[in-house]
Amino acid sequence: MKVIIIEDEKPAARRLGRMLNELSIEPIATLHSVEESVNWFHNNEHPDLLFLDIQLSDGLSFEIFDEIEVDSAIIFTTAYDEYALKAFKLNSVDYLLKPIDADELEVAIDKFKKIQFAETTKVFDLQQLKNIMRPTQHSFKKRFTVKIGQHLKMISIENIECFYSENKATNIYTTENRNYLIDNTLDELEQLLDPEVFYRVSRKYYVNINAIKDIVSYTNSRLKLILNSYKEDEIIVSRERVKDFKAWID
Repeated sequence: MKVIIIEDEKPAARRLGRMLNELSIEPIATLHSVEESVNWFHNNEHPDLLFLDIQLSDGLSFEIFDEIEVDSAIIFTTAYDEYALKAFKLNSVDYLLKPIDADELEVAIDKFKKIQFAETTKVFDLQQLKNIMRPTQHSFKKRFTVKIGQHLKMISIENIECFYSENKATNIYTTENRNYLIDNTLDELEQLLDPEVFYRVSRKYYVNINAIKDIVSYTNSRLKLILNSYKEDEIIVSRERVKDFKAWID
């Protein structure tokens, strides 16, 4: 079985690749953008199966099909909401909801094998899926509003160096060396922050990649981060997150 992964988040692509390896499937390519994918399809034999992320770094993955007719079965990998996923089912397109579960991946592969064995073709209405997905693209939070006395202050996401938890409260630390309390927990921020910009390095900290001034080796195979302005405490990348952190900054 020839398989390729089209996914712009490198840690997610690597994780999916490892999961496929555990099922004795070796992806022949991992692509990260619409442009890269179109070029690849122009110059290579099309695979049996695509694992296709919806939102790529340079646009929606549907744009690949605007440029080239792809003769492959597709399993979408997505974080979209339930009604959009229903559309996939109606169009006979399989999907895996992120973060991908190993058991669900195996079921999807088995489903594809049955379809392939029966020599049937999965047909989907590309235009219908475009119409459904374009309005529902996931948008990440652009700013946070904090209360200062009787006033409300808007803080742009670009001006936030890190989020951190302290005394069961969540704080913003800004490029202006100011702290502000917010109502969200760090767990809630996972759905609000762009994973290309912010990464949770430990149970206590989310950091902005643009705020990292230096990265230093630390004890027990950990890493210490030096930010441009934040000096209130040491920011340590926990040992279990070091590998994914290195992939994130790559």
